[in-house]
Amino acid sequence: MSIRILSRRQLVKASALAAVAPALMSLTACGGAQQANTTGSSSVDGFDGTFIVGFDQDFPPYGYVGDDGQYTGFDLNLAQAVCQREGWTYTPSAISWDAKDALLSGGQITCIWNGFTIEGRKDGYTFTNPYMENRQVIVVRADSDIDALSDLAGRNVITQADSAAYDLLTTDGAQAELGASFAQLQTIGEYNTAFMMLDNGSVDAIAVDYPVALYNMGGKGDSYRILDEYLSSEHFGVGFAKTDTGKALAAAVERDLQALDADGTVKQLCDTYADQGISYDLWVLPKA
Repeated sequence: MSIRILSRRQLVKASALAAVAPALMSLTACGGAQQANTTGSSSVDGFDGTFIVGFDQDFPPYGYVGDDGQYTGFDLNLAQAVCQREGWTYTPSAISWDAKDALLSGGQITCIWNGFTIEGRKDGYTFTNPYMENRQVIVVRADSDIDALSDLAGRNVITQADSAAYDLLTTDGAQAELGASFAQLQTIGEYNTAFMMLDNGSVDAIAVDYPVALYNMGGKGDSYRILDEYLSSEHFGVGFAKTDTGKALAAAVERDLQALDADGTVKQLCDTYADQGISYDLWVLPKA
């Protein structure tokens, strides 16, 4: 996607964010920390109040670098609002997605919050209850003769390394048989490159999260198609370490998300990112 198109979308978003300004603090500069209204202390045992959010900076609309050089995105805005409620120090930390487990277990990040699929990962993390429904979809060029999942047999497909789509299509995944039918299942670090590869014919299709697909297709809808058949329906949660501290933090964050839903902040953020596939209709966290 060209910089010019991204800039237009960012301008639209900047206007929409003004509507949620009372509920959110200003965004942090890349790599920086945002101090909340208190000293950042915490009543959670084993947690010092510095809330380090591990995220993929190339995963819009959940987490990415905006045109102003600041980290932004739907999930990061939610995390920031939670920290404001708790008085924690909000610290976004862009990570290599395939290093997330080591970073979490080593304490370099507090949580993984970035369109993080729960299904198939419950044994490895302490999750909040699901807050958002998502789908894994297939994107092809508009002129492609691929119209159904079965048409992917013998084709070159690409997805992000260590992603939910990759898990689905490999080993014991629900779509492993489909994945085995591909000529090749390639992986890439971020989806912007995958779309460039689709453009130049290096691959035939991309397996990707639906909102991420919409974001990367923005302004170029005539160039791509999303297949009507989707790979799976899944749910996002916030992932913490499987420790007592992780369990307590997950419970606190979940309560805060329910409160942010009750006061209308969640709905406002969903509306802000509506043109990128985020819909309040997909918010699934039970009311408090």
